[in-house]
Amino acid sequence: MKYKNKLIQISCDGGAATGKSTGAKMIAKKYKLKFMSSGLLYRYASFLILKYAPKNKISFLKRQFKNLNYKKIVKKNLHTPKISSFSSVIAKNNNIRKILKNFQLKFVKKYKNCCIEGRDISTKILPNSNLKFFFVCNLNIAATRRFKELKKRNPNIKLKDVKKALRVRNISDTKRKNSPLLKHKNSIVINSGKYTKKAMLAKMTRHVENMLNNYGN
Repeated sequence: MKYKNKLIQISCDGGAATGKSTGAKMIAKKYKLKFMSSGLLYRYASFLILKYAPKNKISFLKRQFKNLNYKKIVKKNLHTPKISSFSSVIAKNNNIRKILKNFQLKFVKKYKNCCIEGRDISTKILPNSNLKFFFVCNLNIAATRRFKELKKRNPNIKLKDVKKALRVRNISDTKRKNSPLLKHKNSIVINSGKYTKKAMLAKMTRHVENMLNNYGN
């Protein structure tokens, strides 16, 4: 492959249900990059705190994430309304952010070629990533998308509640003091509401190929 010996680090940021996970997973698979969802780390941290109610959350999470295998948490069902809500709360805690940032940086150091998605990847975790994507999506489309996902696990869930939760989460993420959701000046905007998955991957691929063709220039 023409990119065999080239370092590829891609960061994907965006609000809740904007398609960043889908896009990041597809491009990671295509270019054989190690994938990580930073949001899943926050969900797992929330899951642990809710389950064990530790007296000292910081020292507790440090122990839990010290030798954590990312594959372990991928298999868990962490997309419950309770976990989603609490994830937004702990995301404001700078000490918790530091723990999860260290975990992500170790991941990058270990695997080198990677694609990470979240809300502060381009600005805080991988500011030197050679390609940055920022995902946006109309709230109604995003809410309908998330509603279909959640309804499989919870038949009683209502679209209006999902839409409200997404709106609140996005406001919280953009307004928080520590590592808010921001678009990096070099980010390429992907409006996932305007594309099919195939078209979205094609657009992302064009940018990756362009980056690889200009690598080192």
